[in-house]
Amino acid sequence: MRVGVFGASGYVGGELLRLLLRHPKVEVKVATSNTYAGEFIHRVHPNLRGVTNLKFVVSDLKAVVNNCDLLFMATPHGVSSSLVPQILETGIKVIDASADFRLKNPSDYERWYGWKHKSTELLEKAVYGLPEIHREEIRKAQLVAVPGCMAAAGILALAPIIKWGSVEKDRIVADFKVGSSGAGGKPSISTHHSEHYSVVRAYKPVGHRHTAEIEQELSALSGEKVTIAMSAHAVNMVRGILATCHVFVKEPVSIVDLWRLYREFYAGEPFIRFVRDRKGVFRFPDPKVVVGSNYCDIGFEIDDNVNRVVVLSAIDNLMKGVAGTAVQDMNLMCNWDEKEGLHDIGLHPV
Repeated sequence: MRVGVFGASGYVGGELLRLLLRHPKVEVKVATSNTYAGEFIHRVHPNLRGVTNLKFVVSDLKAVVNNCDLLFMATPHGVSSSLVPQILETGIKVIDASADFRLKNPSDYERWYGWKHKSTELLEKAVYGLPEIHREEIRKAQLVAVPGCMAAAGILALAPIIKWGSVEKDRIVADFKVGSSGAGGKPSISTHHSEHYSVVRAYKPVGHRHTAEIEQELSALSGEKVTIAMSAHAVNMVRGILATCHVFVKEPVSIVDLWRLYREFYAGEPFIRFVRDRKGVFRFPDPKVVVGSNYCDIGFEIDDNVNRVVVLSAIDNLMKGVAGTAVQDMNLMCNWDEKEGLHDIGLHPV
């Protein structure tokens, strides 16, 4: 199948290309970048040297559409919402890695992103692309919206216990530590090496835009309103997210109960692993051991003193956080084995 990546020069675009170029069922026909048009892809993504001789091309929508059966959008937030309607009219399937179709309520874009949505009629049609929650809908979709990286980590950590139900749904705290690649490839003073190295920086203690996605998906799963108190920290690593989620339960729950709850919810899931060990350094989920993989590691502990359950999840923000999930979505949309092209095990040490 012919695929293309629209906006392929960023970190997400590069990770998509890395996965797609080795995928046995697709051929990458187009990678667009207005900034680097005419340049070899490896000039921007040096890890792809010797893997492909493709060059970036300008973002000519008509030319791209004529060469693709499925298109990945890796554009900045607010861009794809004006392009996707034209693409869908051609019958092409679209997987959007930006935030433009993640939220169902149009007013949420004004609240969380500060702009008015240009294609509100597509918000209901778009499927939220988290396979562990929406697998069957993704299979039938023409437009899939890939979750935000922190949203994915938070939803996967909390979904089973929220579905269980006996928790205080208006008192859930989700704290995220995220690597520098989460800020994208465009440099700023906060991502400058001398300002980011050796740092644990609370850059969004309240009001992070991924809150909207987590609340939307967990509320739908619960059947009633779920409220999330979210904080985000930049830490001294390049790739990875650790989510530490605090849930207050209404009735006693044991470790055995949690094991049963999480194993039943994620039974058969190819990219969910449980980590709660009694020995060794890595007794709980750690982003360090999922780098380069599409795994989400989940663990938990109980604080009986305050009826609190702490759920931890770890993902690679560029893999399960974006590109890996996007490829998993593609596999489902095409009725392929959803693990196709995603067999890499995490690197250790990194």
